Amino acid sequence: MRGLVAVVLAAGSGERLAPLTTLLPKALCPVGNEPLVDLALGRAARVLEATGASAGGESMAVNVHHGRDALVDHLAGRVVVSVEDEVALGTAGGVGNLRGWIAGRDVLVANADAWLGGAVDDFADRWDRERVRLLCVPAAARPGDFGTACYAGMCLLPWAKVEQLGPDPSGLYEVLWRREWEAGRLDLVVVDTPFLDCGTPADYLRANLFEAARSDTGSLVDPAAVVARGSSVTRSVVGAGAEVRGDVADAVVWPGSVVDAGEQLRGGIRAGRLTVLVR
Repeated sequence: MRGLVAVVLAAGSGERLAPLTTLLPKALCPVGNEPLVDLALGRAARVLEATGASAGGESMAVNVHHGRDALVDHLAGRVVVSVEDEVALGTAGGVGNLRGWIAGRDVLVANADAWLGGAVDDFADRWDRERVRLLCVPAAARPGDFGTACYAGMCLLPWAKVEQLGPDPSGLYEVLWRREWEAGRLDLVVVDTPFLDCGTPADYLRANLFEAARSDTGSLVDPAAVVARGSSVTRSVVGAGAEVRGDVADAVVWPGSVVDAGEQLRGGIRAGRLTVLVR
């Protein structure tokens, strides 16, 4: 059986997530006090491990372009980093640019900005390694990408398909998935779990509030954060080194950020001196 490796796509500009992405690349924005790219790498590692493949740094790659310096520093020594210098190559071009490293193996491709509320460790179970497999969720408020299913940020590509991809700016849907869908060859795995692409401040906040709701207290407060006496944190995420001197509810406070005494932060994101309210 061919080997299986993972590629996490983290080269996007994150324009829809602005102004947060003026401070950090989208892939480094924290959800539940963990950078999105780390969550994606952990999810990909668990899928590899479930198939018996290695989940070490030599079996995982991340492509970067926008915010590359910060991402290269964050990922150094952990995984293979593919720097796209002149332009971002897109989902297909980013994988095609790594063909020499992939070298005959099948590939798990994961979007760095995808947040999933449930485990998908068994995503590769019984995969025939011939068809393209997509992780999907049922379509809800918007039309489905493939019938009644919406893509949920993870796919499996057999080497025979990867071999056809080049390092030119292009998308997987345009150069591969649409053709396979029209030919009836796409293998869709539909899971009933919360999914958000964290592409907008509203969805980014929702993903954090999902993570907060999982904790015993209903909030996630990093041990290195300071919550002043008389202040309150409700249904929120507070990062390391943050200081809460006022009241925080349904909100995210990034590491090192401050909520001043007498201030009420509700339904928003405090990132350094920046406040983004979601209504």
